Amino acid sequence: MDFTLPAELTAYLAELDAFIEAEIKPLEQADDNIRFFDHRREWARTDFEAGGLPRHDWEELLREAQRRADAAGHWRFSAPKKYGGKDGSNLWMAVIREHFAAKGLGLHNDLQNEHSIVGNFPFVAMFEEFGTEEQKREFILGGFERTRITAFGLTEPDHGSDATHMETRAVRETRDGVSGWRIDGEKMWITGMHVATHCALFVRTSGADGDAKGITCLLVPTETPGLKIEEYLWTFNMPTDHPRLSFTNVWVPETAMLGEEGRGLALAQSFVHQNRIRQAASSLGAAVFCIEESVKYARKRKPFGKALSENQGIQFPLVELATQAEMLRWLIYKTAWDMDRLPHKAIEREMSDKVSMCNYWANRLCCEAADRAMQVHGGIGYSRHTPFEHIYRHHRRYRITEGSEEIQMRKVGAYLFGYLGPRKGSFEQ
Repeated sequence: MDFTLPAELTAYLAELDAFIEAEIKPLEQADDNIRFFDHRREWARTDFEAGGLPRHDWEELLREAQRRADAAGHWRFSAPKKYGGKDGSNLWMAVIREHFAAKGLGLHNDLQNEHSIVGNFPFVAMFEEFGTEEQKREFILGGFERTRITAFGLTEPDHGSDATHMETRAVRETRDGVSGWRIDGEKMWITGMHVATHCALFVRTSGADGDAKGITCLLVPTETPGLKIEEYLWTFNMPTDHPRLSFTNVWVPETAMLGEEGRGLALAQSFVHQNRIRQAASSLGAAVFCIEESVKYARKRKPFGKALSENQGIQFPLVELATQAEMLRWLIYKTAWDMDRLPHKAIEREMSDKVSMCNYWANRLCCEAADRAMQVHGGIGYSRHTPFEHIYRHHRRYRITEGSEEIQMRKVGAYLFGYLGPRKGSFEQ
């Protein structure tokens, strides 16, 4: 067993650090762009008069950072080489994401809206595994060219965690001699619809409520008649771009179907597994940042004539967090390494529980570390002049999104007790 990170990976981290210093930091400092990261960040990013949506100048800054990263060969790192990427592995992405988040807030990596100079593209794997050749060209290449932006339409107002009971329905219907689907229903928390060109919409096309089969993914253009953004929902984490949608007599042709009819949940799992492991690594990195900043502050802060760090009441909670972070790091790395050794479609069957372990524990740890950092820093820690409230607000949502921690714990339990996964049936009498 060798736990040493590959020399090529550590060299690439150094290359990324150099790129950040040469290209991203100057952009972050130009034209008062630092307002998006200092105590003004929430106001600078949020258009309060437009339902709390991200401001255009904020999103344009992110796009400029991504353009520079793409020109340098970094942004598409995780994508296949044939799409201009570097076939970046899950392990490398996990290490990079932790490394970036541990640096703190900055234009290099801002997870409030999934921005990074090394992009995360779960839709690429989804289209690569399940799409037709025409869909791959349109949505993968179009995604990198920004002519196609796809939102993920799974959650519903009355069925958040259990997608198998979704009420959005699609039935076959021919219009003007073209076979297709008529869609009616509602969705909620569909992130990015303010800029999306399409919604990858999950609908029930057959089967009964609760059946895993019978759910189909349809690619619905956002300008389709009958698709309506009802409202943008204000959240703890701002700005917000998570609307509630309605679909009334929406029609798309047969060619809009992604993957096999009735097997859409496999696509959803393909999407969330990549997101979960990389997001877990980011939560770990943010937790490490909170721990390290707390240690630094406790060493220099000297109330009553002695450093805070001399008090066990300060030491022990940070010791607990540092211990959890160290253990979690190796679980994330091992899980990402195992994911790289399996075919993409086998991950759900073989090791979905390990991905869930990483994700729910990392998200919880990050929130605990941010909360502890506020406590160690005292009044200034509660202010927006330190980044801990921002970290807490953002990462708190991940204990609910991408599958709530309860849902992920249920997945772990199902694997542990043999109801799902490799141990299924092993406890039968």
